[in-house]
Amino acid sequence: MKDCPFCNPDDNRILWRDENVYVIRDLYPVSPSHTLIIPFRHFASIFDATSEELSSIAKALTIRKEQLEQSLAADGYNIGVNEGIAAGQTIPHVHIHLIPRFERDVDDPRGGIRGVIPEKKIYRNK
Repeated sequence: MKDCPFCNPDDNRILWRDENVYVIRDLYPVSPSHTLIIPFRHFASIFDATSEELSSIAKALTIRKEQLEQSLAADGYNIGVNEGIAAGQTIPHVHIHLIPRFERDVDDPRGGIRGVIPEKKIYRNK
């Protein structure tokens, strides 16, 4: 799609690629080296990915994490997909976020991605 910011990637921004996906840094990072894994094929839902695309996504996540371990001392990672408008998806071209995390980058990281609904972030075992 000609208006999609992910359909025609700038080769100078691509950190890694295979036949199905490419890896770039997020233009609006929430942490240092916040990365996006993006399929070349335009589709909105991760649930529409082919098995080959899913395999490439997994490979890209692993390779990018290995790259980051050589240049960044991250203490953890969040991996996520905004699937649908209600989940915050603003670009209808599926993309996976790999977000390096660091001790003390927030006061209380417990709950991780549960924090997308702040009142549900902290839970107790019953």
